[in-house]
Amino acid sequence: RLRSSSLELREKEIREKGSEILREQLDAAKRELKLKDKECERLSQVRNQLEQELEELTASLFEEAHKMVREANVKQAGAEKQLKEAQGKIDVLQAEVTALKTLVLTSTPSSPNWQLHPQLQTSGTRGSNKHVGGHVRNKSVSGCACSAVFPAALHMDSILYTEFLLWRECPSLDRSSAFLSRVYREDIGPCLSFTRSELSQLVQGAVESNSLTIEPVAIPALPMIKASSIECGGPRAAVETKCALSGLSRACQHRIKLGDKGTYYYISPSSRARITTVCNFFTYIRYIQQGLVRHDAEQMFWEVMRLRREMAVAKLGFYLTDQG
Repeated sequence: RLRSSSLELREKEIREKGSEILREQLDAAKRELKLKDKECERLSQVRNQLEQELEELTASLFEEAHKMVREANVKQAGAEKQLKEAQGKIDVLQAEVTALKTLVLTSTPSSPNWQLHPQLQTSGTRGSNKHVGGHVRNKSVSGCACSAVFPAALHMDSILYTEFLLWRECPSLDRSSAFLSRVYREDIGPCLSFTRSELSQLVQGAVESNSLTIEPVAIPALPMIKASSIECGGPRAAVETKCALSGLSRACQHRIKLGDKGTYYYISPSSRARITTVCNFFTYIRYIQQGLVRHDAEQMFWEVMRLRREMAVAKLGFYLTDQG
């Protein structure tokens, strides 16, 4: 009996311990399951967040791509429109350049094209054209070209011709070349050398930069004032009879302006002729420099010599009046 009761007690203890162990294992399993559930929930939230961000990023990329495509299409359409407009402008400009070259090639200082240089015509040939205040403006070119009677026979100076050919290979307005250096020394300098040396230098600079303006003056409209107020050549100065360059009393029918300054200087017909012959020379060599003269070298040379002759003749005081 004692043995049987002892066995029952041991069995009871074993069952209690087994139950306790089972409860502990069950509790541990529940706790672990809760942790797993929390981890799964967290991972599910992370997945949902990543999926949402991915969708938003995909939508943003598609929207940006569509926006870039639209902008590219708009830019392409604008560029094509600008290209068509530019091509149209180029065609117009090419046509204008062709027409201008045609006019320029038929115009030289010795025989100007009247359509290209209407300001070169005398008052008698202009007919009924009207100008406000009786003034006509022309830049560095005038219709008073000096000429004289010379024999028809011509003899080419080999030194002058060689200098001109060297200059023609690379034409420029730089006076360091032998050709222009000689012209400045023998023609331009003496022709533009007036009594008022400071003003003479300013006139030469304006001629070289093609910024000289010569205007005829309506003589009947000019009041008579003192010569001292004329010499300065102020913008409101009228002409008595004193030339701003030579300082001599003459019938000054023209005035000049240097560049964009508002100061005018009244000049005599002789001074005007000397200035315009130099302007004619510069006009022709600019045509050569720009490639607008299609003549051969010998024809260009003789035209240059003719223009040099006009400068020399004007320096000596010979010039044509408006009445011829």
